[in-house]
Amino acid sequence: MKAMLCSSFTGPQDLRLGEIAEPRPADDEILIDVHAASVSFMDQLLVSGLYQMRPPLPFVPGTEASGVVVAIGAKVTQFAPGDRVACSSWTGGYAERMIAKKSEAVRLPDGVAFEAAATVLHVYGTAHYALVERARAQRGETVFITGAAGGVGLAAVDLSRHLGLRVIAGVGSDDKAAIVRSYGASEVVNYRSEDLRDQIKSITSGQGIDIGFDNVGGAVLEQMARLMNWGGRLMPIGFTSGTIPSIPMNLPLLKNYAILGVFVGAWAERFSAEAARMNDTLMQLLAEGHIRPHIDRILPLEDAGKAMRALADRTVQGRIVLKIR
Repeated sequence: MKAMLCSSFTGPQDLRLGEIAEPRPADDEILIDVHAASVSFMDQLLVSGLYQMRPPLPFVPGTEASGVVVAIGAKVTQFAPGDRVACSSWTGGYAERMIAKKSEAVRLPDGVAFEAAATVLHVYGTAHYALVERARAQRGETVFITGAAGGVGLAAVDLSRHLGLRVIAGVGSDDKAAIVRSYGASEVVNYRSEDLRDQIKSITSGQGIDIGFDNVGGAVLEQMARLMNWGGRLMPIGFTSGTIPSIPMNLPLLKNYAILGVFVGAWAERFSAEAARMNDTLMQLLAEGHIRPHIDRILPLEDAGKAMRALADRTVQGRIVLKIR
């Protein structure tokens, strides 16, 4: 079968389209005819050797996809051939067929398109786990989301709006302001051209932010650590800046705020039943129109490297989807 292959950790430019043997599902897995796969920043890090794990070479990138079940393992009872599903996995999505754990797949409601479904589990799953499970966000609270026009960031803006939060969106360029406002941000701060501390203090009348949702890391997170409200929750989600910051521990002490790590993949592996319920919730929100994933563009499988380079260059708003079938 046709698949995009990573044979060295040298980046998207060295991905090659090739033929591989069809995978076989284990007892707790399903085999899927892939119709669409989304491209994530994590995929780009994986093929560049910059993620915290390295799959054995060669491997097929792709952490999230959607399609139709064609075979099931001996212990799978909740899915059957013919079911329309979305699924997540560490690898495998950029191919005509992939396997996924039964616990990491969800049935699609009627009317949900494969392209949209392929963009939900990772970005909206991260946002939901962070805001609902970790931060216990309450209606009316103020959340500041960095990298707000990217995949995870825009999902967090969208979900925050649905949860009734006041959203301040942090972006790195002014051309991203329009899309985050259209998804529910009431205020937008360009942390590359504006003084973040002054802007947040002005917007919040000096109170600071209740929830910090940070995708960027580096100096931005260091500044956020000084802008929290009493009893707030500061959440490192990712480090797209490439720099992991250090935070003086007297800062959370003085404001009694919490620093909460967010790694939804590890949580889903440890608490698969809870993760499955969250995935069902997200798909219902999608089917009912309460969330609306933004697809920046749809590309063919052979353009996977091009899609990853666009992510690395920060020219993507929302998600890029690869149309496999």
